[in-house]
Amino acid sequence: MKNDQLFDAIIIGGSFAGLSAALALGRANRNILVIDDNNPCNIQAPRAHNFLTWDNSKPCDIIAKAKADVKKYDTVKFIGGRADGAKQISKGFEVVLANGERYETKKLLFATGVKDVIPDIPGLSASWGISVLHCPYCHGYEVKDKQTAVLGNGINAFDVCMVLTQWTRDIRLLTNGRSELSDEQRIRLKKHNIEIIENEIDRIDHEGGQVKSLYFKDKTKLSIPVIYAKLGHTQHSDIPEKLGCKIKDDGYIEVDECKKTSMYGVYAAGDNTSKGRTISFAVAAGTVAGMMINGELSSESF
Repeated sequence: MKNDQLFDAIIIGGSFAGLSAALALGRANRNILVIDDNNPCNIQAPRAHNFLTWDNSKPCDIIAKAKADVKKYDTVKFIGGRADGAKQISKGFEVVLANGERYETKKLLFATGVKDVIPDIPGLSASWGISVLHCPYCHGYEVKDKQTAVLGNGINAFDVCMVLTQWTRDIRLLTNGRSELSDEQRIRLKKHNIEIIENEIDRIDHEGGQVKSLYFKDKTKLSIPVIYAKLGHTQHSDIPEKLGCKIKDDGYIEVDECKKTSMYGVYAAGDNTSKGRTISFAVAAGTVAGMMINGELSSESF
């Protein structure tokens, strides 16, 4: 072990959920270690929205202020690096970093987020978070009334189109191959003048992540400035599953209302547990997890 200190809790992930939990636990006089590899899912997003007092701010600026707030509490320590594994021990858990360092803790919180599974379409990855967007509540106001495409298929894509009509009425649905929509869904989309394009996409032309045009494999072209993409995801860290935490069929870590996983002493909070990928959701979840961890520790020692 790197040092002989037994932490009350180790938090793996130092973005919004992890920092929020660290703040709650730091203020509860708990000895906390935050392990973070500085690779948040919104790393390319130029601005964050729908978060009170920070609307239209850079995500990195919000994180920097959050870290400064948490670092005021001397019981919270930070380590830059990637957690590579964890296992149960008599005292609780041992966490192993990629560089071989080991740390012991009574409780463990995963605030590790998810990774988006980006289709192999040239230009898509470079535009993700900039003009290829995931959430109208986060970015819709800034691109309202613009020509907009939805990249997706089936019921999920239909739902995105339905919600987007609050921001724009100029919508095209790109299924990137044969449509999986039902007849009823097609009729409802047509009623709102939403064109369904089943052509396969060849590439996306962009300038610095700002989409200019889509080119299809049949040589046709669509000029469009905004795309919403309904992408799949995987867990950013496989440690929870390897440790024994239950993963739901939709790929998220199963937690209860207290952010407890199926494994005693292990908690999870943020994007790795919920489809609600907004800063405010992550911050709220982190606060709940921090309070519940402190409560469990208090109950065990009282």
